Amino acid sequence: QVQVVESGGGLVQAGGSLRLSCTASGLTFGNYAMAWFRQAPGKEREGVSAIKWRPTSVTYYGDSVKGRFTISRDNAKNTLYLQMNSLNAEDTAMYYCAAGSMWRLPLRAGDYAYWGQGTQVTVSS
Repeated sequence: QVQVVESGGGLVQAGGSLRLSCTASGLTFGNYAMAWFRQAPGKEREGVSAIKWRPTSVTYYGDSVKGRFTISRDNAKNTLYLQMNSLNAEDTAMYYCAAGSMWRLPLRAGDYAYWGQGTQVTVSS
């Protein structure tokens, strides 16, 4: 049984930083593309960032987070990270971690089979 669990969300002031973590079990972590999506109230789910490992390591960032967020993964720990800096109110959303066997851009939620329950990020201005 595959389980995906996010952590690290919270309330932060504008300009601050947070680091999200995501652990995945029940799958061969290194074989999967991993992604972060977010969804704010009344808005569609947005692909934030993604990373794949094989055959080469490739990362992707949405335009709204490029230069501020950094995605990384520790395959030995089955863990995905999202370092978020220079946060602003527009970053307020529920953040979801997802695992998928297909690497395709732009990010599509339908390409990712396994999802966590989400972790809330709230940025106060």
